[in-house]
Amino acid sequence: MRDFRNILVVCDEDSAYEHAFERLCWLAQSHAARVTLVDVIESAPGDLSRLFRAWAGSDGAHQIEEDIVALHRARLEDLAEPLREQQIQVTTLVLLGTPFVQIIRQVMRDGHDLVIKGAQRSRARPMLSDPDIQLLRKCGCPVWVLNVAAEPRARRILAAVDPDPEDERRDRLNWQILEFATALARRDGAWLDVVNAWRLPEESALRYGRARVPEAEVDRLVANAQRQSDWRLQRLTADFAGSCEMMRVLHLKGTPTDVILDHVETDGIDTVVMGTMGRTGIAGLLVGNTAESILKRVACSVLTVKPEGFVPPVSLTGSPEMRAQ
Repeated sequence: MRDFRNILVVCDEDSAYEHAFERLCWLAQSHAARVTLVDVIESAPGDLSRLFRAWAGSDGAHQIEEDIVALHRARLEDLAEPLREQQIQVTTLVLLGTPFVQIIRQVMRDGHDLVIKGAQRSRARPMLSDPDIQLLRKCGCPVWVLNVAAEPRARRILAAVDPDPEDERRDRLNWQILEFATALARRDGAWLDVVNAWRLPEESALRYGRARVPEAEVDRLVANAQRQSDWRLQRLTADFAGSCEMMRVLHLKGTPTDVILDHVETDGIDTVVMGTMGRTGIAGLLVGNTAESILKRVACSVLTVKPEGFVPPVSLTGSPEMRAQ
């Protein structure tokens, strides 16, 4: 796994942040990384003062806001102390504003190379929350969201790849996915399934549409699509064949969303490693439809990787942060 030197850990009380700490200790100690624990108060600076001004007065309302920030800061310091006892360099940080926006801005300001957070605590809704998806989609560095029910270590990992040697940016993203996934599988002693979905576009229309193509010709087109897709997959995975003892390369027919979600469910996958990249030509605006569909429906831990040159659709302009060292 690539070196991480500057890790940001989201510790809001609504997320299962405690699931991140065993993983965090390993990463920080293995890579001699510095760590920032962050909590975001979902309120713009001054809003809390204005809220309480009517009954506490101007000075009292300002003090209440300071007290609330201090409470969040003290909580982070309590979480940081056990990490410091393990000789991990830890900074704590309290931000005010929209959580995912402030986290992305913090990554941009301080050059964090990994964001870790626990999934939102919700028994009734096991899938990723909308703020989690926003962070996974728009943050400029890899983001690792650990599911509430996940074990501290991965047991079954799925790496979703879509190789294309003619698209250098996308092919490099596939390499990054496999670098992360194979290193994590080695570290955790986990099974790794490298999954690639293939299909012949409009096969059904060719077979059953008005202008039916002879069945033998459709079969030939399907076989050719499978052969070309399999060649691209084998070319991508060849250099990783010896890097993970428990790795399977699966070339499955179907739409990527259905193939990946079905495999997650039927094979008990607890961690998905996948890439997100724009399809509109505007860097960072949105992920492709496949990634978007998976993020909205998957219920396990997710690690998303961005292509080189990804530009977050968030500006650095915004409210100032409040720090505690």
